[in-house]
Amino acid sequence: MASRLTPRLAILGRAAIRRLAGGRRVLPPGPERILVAHHLLIGDTLMLTPLLAKLREQHPAAEIVMTVPHAAQPLYGGRPYGVRALGWNPRDAASVRRLLAEPAFDIALVPGDNRYAWLAQAMGAKWIVAFDGDRPAYKSWPVDDLRAYPAAPATWFDMTAALIDGPPPRAFRPEDWPAPAASGFAMPESPYCVLHVGASSRLKLWNADRWGALASELRRLGYRIAWSAGRGETELVAACGPVPADLVTAGQLDLAQLWHLVGGAKLLVSPDTGAAHLGRLAGTPTVALFGPGSAVLAGRGEFWRDSL
Repeated sequence: MASRLTPRLAILGRAAIRRLAGGRRVLPPGPERILVAHHLLIGDTLMLTPLLAKLREQHPAAEIVMTVPHAAQPLYGGRPYGVRALGWNPRDAASVRRLLAEPAFDIALVPGDNRYAWLAQAMGAKWIVAFDGDRPAYKSWPVDDLRAYPAAPATWFDMTAALIDGPPPRAFRPEDWPAPAASGFAMPESPYCVLHVGASSRLKLWNADRWGALASELRRLGYRIAWSAGRGETELVAACGPVPADLVTAGQLDLAQLWHLVGGAKLLVSPDTGAAHLGRLAGTPTVALFGPGSAVLAGRGEFWRDSL
């Protein structure tokens, strides 16, 4: 328990010292260093892309840095929108020390959980912006500018861009996000479709019989099948009835490799999870299956309006 608390205490201690020593806080004009601070799930991280696009359009010369889970960092290796991604884990003391060693930031944006406003303060942010209404209230104590969520229904993609002023960003184009470098792995023969059957919640899973029926129909149409799922989800693929001619990649690929698998596919079918967002970034026609999730909240919205 002590080892888990140590990185958090380091963040809180550094944040308190910087807050007390900083004096009157004022929004810096023309920010040169901008931080996006969070530790969201992979899919939620990718859903921040409109915010990054808008930041780059509004501040073309600024250095933009975003904290991300370790697993997501390779996806940003090509520096989409010129963003430098810093992989970290709140329980990993070494990664926290690396974040705290960064030079101070002029402004920080905190999408989602406002607890990371404390991280932004610890990293020397001179001005912090986040959404209002997070509970308990102490999460938002370091925030200088609390913004209301949009009143009209919108995607999470588009809502996050409201953390900064200015017009909406230009709609996404696949060339905006360079493909990440990835180590080699077995690729299926083309043409093929990727069926990603895993999800972060069991409530999002589709019935195995339906996956099997879909795979059979795609094979009849002349497509190879590549089955995909995360670590610990191989049984989900086995229940769908893959045949020997299929490629089963469940638990074998990292996110950069999955990008390339999805990028070469004629079609991706996936629950509402991170793989579906990879399909958008890679420019692959994607069918997202929504169960208890909201197709409005995680749909295409304005930023992804040209996606297939």
